[in-house]
Amino acid sequence: MMNKRRTSLFFFCFTMLFFYLPLIILVVYSFNEGKSMVWKGFSLKWYRELFTYSENIWKAFRYSIGVAIFSGFLSTVIGTLGAIALKWYSFKSKKYLQLLTVLPLVVPDIIIGVSLLIMFASIHWKLGLLTIFIAHTTFNIPYVLFIVMARLEEFDYSVVEAAYDLGATERQALQKVILPMLFPAIVSGFLMAVTLSFDDFVITFFVAGPGSSTLPLRIYSMIRLGVSPVINALSVILIALSILLTISTKKLQKNFIG
Repeated sequence: MMNKRRTSLFFFCFTMLFFYLPLIILVVYSFNEGKSMVWKGFSLKWYRELFTYSENIWKAFRYSIGVAIFSGFLSTVIGTLGAIALKWYSFKSKKYLQLLTVLPLVVPDIIIGVSLLIMFASIHWKLGLLTIFIAHTTFNIPYVLFIVMARLEEFDYSVVEAAYDLGATERQALQKVILPMLFPAIVSGFLMAVTLSFDDFVITFFVAGPGSSTLPLRIYSMIRLGVSPVINALSVILIALSILLTISTKKLQKNFIG
């Protein structure tokens, strides 16, 4: 029994080290005075350069944030309503629609990117932020849908029936009973959509036009000439924002449920 615990602990520690060691190295060398992997001394020069001379990076960052938030919001609305419809309503071709919602999860990103590019080209739609927004909304909907459906599997429908018995309309039951009880799943789906949109590279690469580079595309174009310490500094800021967002979301869910 003791040997099994030690083995489990060893593999757990090894896995955590494998995951987090690259991040630790990235954080450390973002404060390195030199450009190489040789430590030259502590410095904030790359953070100063990031905030002073990196307008193209911040432009791409604003594009990524804007597309992620708006596509995440729209995909959350569509995915939530779609999950409710697939769970509680009966209609023709329901099984086929359920199958179609799974396909974007299993089809390789490069296939989705190429197919979207062909579609936009066939209708002569100029590539840009709008096409990126449409593409990100499209591939985010299934993720939100399945997160909300997982919550609906544990949903007590008798609460909705009680609301109907008390005279609530279908719209009132949706607004005042169903959506509040689904709120943690909706928030999780939205955050998942924002995260997937923000760091997507493959699909965005095919549907982005001139002057509409998102942050992953900008970073890719920079590292083709070598990894810059400015990217290390930017990565540390993104990690800090991710941690802050996660903590804030957990507190929000806890306060809402409580």
